[in-house]
Amino acid sequence: MTQTLGWVAVFVFLLALLPMAVKWLKQRALGSVARADSAAKIVSVLAVGPHQRVVTVEQGPDHARVRLTLGVTAQTITLLHSIDLRAEPQASAVVALPDSSPV
Repeated sequence: MTQTLGWVAVFVFLLALLPMAVKWLKQRALGSVARADSAAKIVSVLAVGPHQRVVTVEQGPDHARVRLTLGVTAQTITLLHSIDLRAEPQASAVVALPDSSPV
């Protein structure tokens, strides 16, 4: 009788540890994904209707970052626009203003 009671106690103890073990494994698995350089970053969210949003997201590692503009509804996600952020910004035109000193 006491031997059976001992096995039942061990079984109940293992069942009690099971949720903690699952939580630990889940954090370990998600932690490695979150530390990756290619983690997505939400830049902005704009609600355009009750179930429609326009979301801007940056995705990819630092040397190949891409900004995506997505249309999000309850059923679909649609790519509206994408920008490659690693491209060099174009030089803006320099406008020369006339000299305003009196002649």
